[in-house]
Amino acid sequence: MIFSEQQLALRDATRRFATERLLPEYQEREKTGRIDRALVLEMGALGLIGVDLPEEHGGLAADSVTSGMLMEQLAYGDFNVSYVQLMASLMGSVLVRNASSAVVDHWVPRIVKGEAIIALGLTEPRGGSDAANLQLRARRDGGDYILNGEKTSISFADQADAAVIFARTGKPEEGAHGVSAFFLPLDLPGITRTSFSDVGSHIVGRGSLFFDDVRISAESLLGKEGTGFTQVMQGFDYSRILIALQCVGAAQASLDEAWEYIKERESFGAPLAQYQGVSFPLSEGETMIAAVRELCYHGLQLRDQGMSHTSEAAMVKWLAPKTAFDVIHQCLLTFGHYGWSMDHPHQQRLRDVMGLEIGDGPASIMKLIIAREKIGKVAVQYAKKK
Repeated sequence: MIFSEQQLALRDATRRFATERLLPEYQEREKTGRIDRALVLEMGALGLIGVDLPEEHGGLAADSVTSGMLMEQLAYGDFNVSYVQLMASLMGSVLVRNASSAVVDHWVPRIVKGEAIIALGLTEPRGGSDAANLQLRARRDGGDYILNGEKTSISFADQADAAVIFARTGKPEEGAHGVSAFFLPLDLPGITRTSFSDVGSHIVGRGSLFFDDVRISAESLLGKEGTGFTQVMQGFDYSRILIALQCVGAAQASLDEAWEYIKERESFGAPLAQYQGVSFPLSEGETMIAAVRELCYHGLQLRDQGMSHTSEAAMVKWLAPKTAFDVIHQCLLTFGHYGWSMDHPHQQRLRDVMGLEIGDGPASIMKLIIAREKIGKVAVQYAKKK
């Protein structure tokens, strides 16, 4: 992938912010259990949030490749802080495409400035991969809707200012066609929140949202009733590639630290780097991460050209977290007992990237998507025959 001078300038500026501002406090930040809102405001002031959103709302109207570059560099410094950019791109674009002008004008500039974090409420307790089989109900009541049910496994569940919530407005047998999307602040009466004690990504604060007769205006509806599932699916191909680049950035940080360590550490009178048993596993890691990175940017380039990138998004969504986990694991081992210590960041990166082997679709679902892209026509024809 060849980048323009403007893209390289933004990449370098973001890398400086990541290495100077994010990386030194990566492990300390985990202990707080919450995102640092002052840091988010700082990112917004530097133009590091929602770069792909329209200029009239504060963004840079940057292409997908540029947004991906920024995501990778932020994750190099702090995997979890980069979630702010991920949610801004995903949720900001949903609002721009589907919300009323009043909602867009008020909320999207706040997202870009770092003044607001918007959560995605899709997953429910009975399952996450079967996203069309929702139980949370939005019942029409005059000019309002009344929400009842639960959303779970939500990033920033206990910290977000508002959320895009997907609820069933039609009959259960309608499947995806009976799902609608709503945008609502999370300080409304009847909403309660919980947070989980996860293995990693502590400051992201995943948890549940409970809706108990929550009344919202019909103006909260995004787009038309019954089109919610389509709206979120359109964004997933993009967000899955951004997620993959999060993992790439984290793995590259561990690789860079491991290379520096083996150049300085000596054993049997020579630097560890002289031993192939030490350097070759890192060389393999560099190769695999470079391959995943190229596939990510290829997918983003397809998106920028208006071409299908569903397969590519699914490929990197399952491959990147797995590869990053394996590479970071090897970096940890390279440090010996130092790597096993909680004082080093490899263990935290290992825990953080592992969460994305689950979130936004596990490997089995991604492989199913790839297979359907390849044999979809055959499957449809077979279904019609039956």
